[in-house]
Amino acid sequence: MAFTFTDANVNEIIASGKPVVIDFWATWCGPCVAMGPVVEKIAEEFEGQAVIGKYNIDEEGELSSKYRIMSIPTILFFKNGEKTAIRLVGSQTEQTLREKVQELLAL
Repeated sequence: MAFTFTDANVNEIIASGKPVVIDFWATWCGPCVAMGPVVEKIAEEFEGQAVIGKYNIDEEGELSSKYRIMSIPTILFFKNGEKTAIRLVGSQTEQTLREKVQELLAL
């Protein structure tokens, strides 16, 4: 199951050093809603290897401001407490997201 990131928990999870994948989304965004099942499936597939989840930009705002999220869906990847260069913007296929998570784990 995809994790729900909030401003209250996200910094602690990133700081843990674990691989973290955050999907920035909103309920009014059609492509974001379409990505929901893909993110859920990848979260289940990589459970125990990475923390994968969603950050609702309408309910939370600090993280999206910090990383200057200008369009959604945007997916950011973190490892060892730092943002990596891996970044996806717009709708993605399940295969693309899987490959990027594998790339993150290999870092």
